[in-house]
Amino acid sequence: MAINLNTLSQKELDSLISQAKKRKTTLKKRKPLATVRAKLTATAKAEGYTIAELFSGSAASRGASAGTGATRAASPARKGRKLGKVAPKYRNPDNASETWTGRGKQPRWMAEMVKGGKTAEDFLIKE
Repeated sequence: MAINLNTLSQKELDSLISQAKKRKTTLKKRKPLATVRAKLTATAKAEGYTIAELFSGSAASRGASAGTGATRAASPARKGRKLGKVAPKYRNPDNASETWTGRGKQPRWMAEMVKGGKTAEDFLIKE
């Protein structure tokens, strides 16, 4: 976070100083990281878990959700989820190596040509 202090007005500087003081107060109230980490580790160990099991995020380590019948398919959409491979549906007429399946954001080459007056149907791969 780089802030150029030379470009800030008096009011903006006062606001920044106020925010910094609030943040400093909040940080002073927090316990040291090592203390909190030791407390979490001790609590996890007392319950029969390791920190890695609790925070790894894998289904096998969560145990409880595996026994409840919860599945990934039933959970809401996740960022980075894997979908099956799909054959390309559109091809760049100027460069045959550039294709698009129709999923996700429209490629630049296609967006530029659509802005130029063409339609998506003009790029369909005819089999």
